[in-house]
Amino acid sequence: MRVLAFGGGVFLIVSTMLATIRSFVLPRNETVLLNALVFRSLRLVFDAVARLGSNYERRDRVMALYAPVGLVALPIVWLTLLSTSYTSIFWALGEGRLERCFRISNSSLLTLGSEEPSHNMWANLVSYSEATLGLLLMTLLISYLPTMYQAFSRREITVTRLELRAGARASAVELLRWLNRTGSLRDDRAQWQDWEQWFVEIEETHTSLPILSFFRSPQPGRSWVTAASVILEAAALISSTVEQPRDPHLTLCFKAGCVAMNRVARFFRFEEDPANTPPPDSDSEDTFAQTYQQLQEAGIELRNFADARQQYHELRSRYARALAHLARVTMAPGVVSE
Repeated sequence: MRVLAFGGGVFLIVSTMLATIRSFVLPRNETVLLNALVFRSLRLVFDAVARLGSNYERRDRVMALYAPVGLVALPIVWLTLLSTSYTSIFWALGEGRLERCFRISNSSLLTLGSEEPSHNMWANLVSYSEATLGLLLMTLLISYLPTMYQAFSRREITVTRLELRAGARASAVELLRWLNRTGSLRDDRAQWQDWEQWFVEIEETHTSLPILSFFRSPQPGRSWVTAASVILEAAALISSTVEQPRDPHLTLCFKAGCVAMNRVARFFRFEEDPANTPPPDSDSEDTFAQTYQQLQEAGIELRNFADARQQYHELRSRYARALAHLARVTMAPGVVSE
């Protein structure tokens, strides 16, 4: 029994530290089972509470706490696992009853020094290692919090700038109207380059630190998913519908956005086979017709309706389903439907 307790404790320690390293140090988009269990359990609770809200603002207020609470819960779970692991190891080393081993473990983990192991050299070494790992866990979390909030701040700056251009209820049509009024529709290289950089950062940060996907915007009506939808819709409309020369910066921005949204969506268990993409339904056909008419009324020179519609739906199929999936996952407002 003591051998099993020692082996189980070592296994839990290694598993917990690997989860920590893969969460905050490894620069890859890997799913960590332990973290996934924590966030999914919390999501069930928050979803149940959010359903009690009578409108979107109240539900958004509830879900705004989901990511911060999940982030705080992670080190608590990790420290609890370390405490349990070392308790079993101290018991295996003959430090007495489980109650005393528990006190030794937590005294070492929290660096209290209120309970120490016997003069057994191995038990003391184990105690020192637990104190080291406890400090390491907290140091990693504290050091990565500024990194996450810097990424969040950069993301939200672009979301806010888009709202200034496309209005509080941001839409691709409003963005195109603003670009047309300011004379930027045909020559806005800097803006498309900025949005391309934004999509590149989204792909890197929201897959290596997936909890960022659930940090909500300061204003209830804003969302990084909604902003991505507006930018991609605008790029798709310009490429397919607006009569103007091909813009390589717009093309790169659109490509970066499609890649970013699909890769982030795949991290959250979304798989898309382009061959199985369903044809546009009547609602999307009617929506495009209305969009085409609104752009005509804004005085924007457009291409032939039939050709534009066909190319638009082809471009839209590259990102719409991924955005719809992310909208469901993050509970974002006003994103294109699947």
